[in-house]
Amino acid sequence: MRARTGVTLLGLAAAGVAAAVGYAVVQQVTPLLQPDQCTATVGGRTVTLDVEQAENAALIAAVSIQRGMPARAATIALATAYQESKLYNLEAGDRDSLGLFQQRPSQGWGSRSEILDPSYSTNAFYDGLAKVDDYESMRVTEAAQLVQRSAFPEAYADHEADARVLASALTGNSPHAFSCRIGDEPAAASARLRDSGLTKRADVVRREVAAVFGDPPVGGFAPGGVTTGHMKGSAHYEGRAVDVFVRPVSAENKIRGWAIAQYLVAQADRLGVRTVIFDGRIWTAEKSGDGWRRYDPPERSGDRAILEHRDHVHVDVHE
Repeated sequence: MRARTGVTLLGLAAAGVAAAVGYAVVQQVTPLLQPDQCTATVGGRTVTLDVEQAENAALIAAVSIQRGMPARAATIALATAYQESKLYNLEAGDRDSLGLFQQRPSQGWGSRSEILDPSYSTNAFYDGLAKVDDYESMRVTEAAQLVQRSAFPEAYADHEADARVLASALTGNSPHAFSCRIGDEPAAASARLRDSGLTKRADVVRREVAAVFGDPPVGGFAPGGVTTGHMKGSAHYEGRAVDVFVRPVSAENKIRGWAIAQYLVAQADRLGVRTVIFDGRIWTAEKSGDGWRRYDPPERSGDRAILEHRDHVHVDVHE
């Protein structure tokens, strides 16, 4: 038995304090006849997940970024969760094992409710991994075992290659390498604007990005800032869009931008995301089977880098 769980913003905030895609007509007309799924392709290897698995994998990678840990940490955590739960938030397991990492309350991992919070359980795993000296140079299975103390320590190695692909994509080190194909649009939501100038659905996206990737300043064009704006003729004007800035434009910030962009695609079904644009690429729910496509911005005056979203991730949601 498992529970599909979204991001718990409060839990993520607390953790942050503690841890500092022949398509043509067929593809467009019949997406509902195909299963929703997500794929990551890096170095010729493709990993396929269902939407629930993708949501959890993206969160595991994002938490490593929030904590300032290397992509190797995300690989180790993803391989572990693959083995322990197949990337599902399980409500039961062997004896009192629970959650993504099958952690046990009786062994001091936390309470049942805490372990079933994916952000909590992921941070608990990284807490243990951070205590392992030289884990970056260890075999994945060795590092995972030092945290988990599993009865089948070599089993983690079975998932190392797939975990490495997911980690590379979801930490942003492999740009536009992760995409999801989704079918149904979400039910209509309230169009009333909140104090943030956003609809409820867009405001949830804004708050989640801030919670998952660290709480940046809001309302300005500061590096890392999450900003909103009303631009007539765009989703911004309706309060359905958020721009997440990763300034200045640099190799490091481009990696971070791709981590945020691909996280949003992984969570698109749950959050009602319609469009994500970054670094000259676009993903849309309507053409999600096409994955990331080249983005040709509208012809208008302005800085080309801004128009192509080189310095910020644009995300808008369904009405």
